[in-house]
Amino acid sequence: MQDYDKLTSFLGDWGPFQMAIFFLLSLTAVPNGYVGMSVVFLADTPPHFCRSRTGNGSGSPINHSLISSKLVDGSPALGSCTRLKWTGEGQVNETEECLDGWEFSKERYASTIVTEWNLVCSEAWKVPACTSIYFCGVLAGSMLFAQFSDRFGRKKTLFITLAMQTVCSLIQVASVNWLMFCILFFFVGFAQNSKYISAFVLGNELLVKSIRITYSTLGVCVFYALGYAVLPMFAYFIRDWRMLLLVLSLPGVLYTPLWWLIPESPRWLLSQGQMEEAKAILHAAAQKNGVTPPEVIFTPDESLELMQEHIKKTRLYTYIDLFRTRNIRYLTALVCLIWLANTIGYFGISLNTSNMNGDPYITCFISAATEIAAYTIAWAILKHAPRRCVLSLLLLLSGSLLLFIQCVPSELPVLTIILAMIGKFGLTISMSIIYVYSSELFPTVVRNMGMGAASMFTGIGGVTAPYFAYFGTYNKIVPYIIMGCLTLATGFFSLLLPDTEALPFPEKMEDVQPLRWCWKVKNKQKATCEAVHLER
Repeated sequence: MQDYDKLTSFLGDWGPFQMAIFFLLSLTAVPNGYVGMSVVFLADTPPHFCRSRTGNGSGSPINHSLISSKLVDGSPALGSCTRLKWTGEGQVNETEECLDGWEFSKERYASTIVTEWNLVCSEAWKVPACTSIYFCGVLAGSMLFAQFSDRFGRKKTLFITLAMQTVCSLIQVASVNWLMFCILFFFVGFAQNSKYISAFVLGNELLVKSIRITYSTLGVCVFYALGYAVLPMFAYFIRDWRMLLLVLSLPGVLYTPLWWLIPESPRWLLSQGQMEEAKAILHAAAQKNGVTPPEVIFTPDESLELMQEHIKKTRLYTYIDLFRTRNIRYLTALVCLIWLANTIGYFGISLNTSNMNGDPYITCFISAATEIAAYTIAWAILKHAPRRCVLSLLLLLSGSLLLFIQCVPSELPVLTIILAMIGKFGLTISMSIIYVYSSELFPTVVRNMGMGAASMFTGIGGVTAPYFAYFGTYNKIVPYIIMGCLTLATGFFSLLLPDTEALPFPEKMEDVQPLRWCWKVKNKQKATCEAVHLER
């Protein structure tokens, strides 16, 4: 059986068909950049203080500024969660909760879900919970739609999740309470990440090997970042959360015509024994590229062999095999740890935008711009530099910068933003690298399951990341200390990963490379670093 890429080499590497696939599938990643991250503005908490009473029942005038206050160093000051207590005899030096609600500043937002449903003080936990629920949807959707895609096809999964995301976002605009908002946000997350993965896989299966790294970085990743960059622009001009969400949701309807422009994956069709459908797609691609396909593309025997290989790869191995031998066990644990740390750092900084010292709109735009540059650099690194050393260096650099933020005085907000953006810049590049790196580390027989396991830890990281922003409302430094320490530790551990550049993909469990354990042995003032091969 010849390699699929060789069998379809008559199409060429880069023609009108490949260009259309590259652009259209990358375009589907744009909403991913702003839908999930929109919570930065939809759920931001503006300055607020306790609303004063309208009367005391005694006919005496009320000093509203004092009633809506608390004692700070013995002096009254506006309080966000408590106020000085009023009795029939007057005001006393005791505090009580904001029984009459809150007054919210209108300087930055006309409304957010926080101002509409009073998600402050004892209800403040609901703000990070929104994003955690969203990432619970991401985790659940990744597990379900991965199997759905293998059974029913990449194209169907892509458009079902796209429709689900758009419809749920539009209904979310009409949410009447926090619970309804969160339930719909769960289903938005349920569809969103699965849509991105479907587009990623479909593009990699439709495009040739020489274009895949470019598509994986300058394609879907850059278009994701472009969507992220659009978010602060819309948020700046639209200060009402419902109108902002409506404007961000409507573009999903415009993707409907892509159903007739994006084909199914011929690889998947062959794995399902649908050889005629695969041939029809390849003939249409050849016509679009202006080339003549061979009379026989796939023989019946070759199609049968492809299907048998698919059955062998997906039925004989389970997730248990990721922990069966010592090599694959340590590799799986380390890769999952790196994905977890990257996710926490990436979303921890992104969601903490509103807590940084500076304008959240500018900070969010800078954050998106750094991603575009980061994905471009990641493309160059994946083509030329060794994965292991660059990955470790990026994680160590990012972790160090995040830790250094605590030393920046509050009078220098610009420096804080610069350090945070450089840290996120490194984490964005490292995430692009580890995604490709992981596919090179896991053997073919369990590669999809290995990537799936790592994606689950991405979901776990996404669930916990919002609480870093939540802590940031009380202490701006603690989130960076935690993220910095975790990133630094992961940077050191990543040095244990084996090298993969210039090596073919591992095919069997026996091909998994051992981790590298390095130590220095002093012998005549010389240090030696050895790799210990763990038993398989």
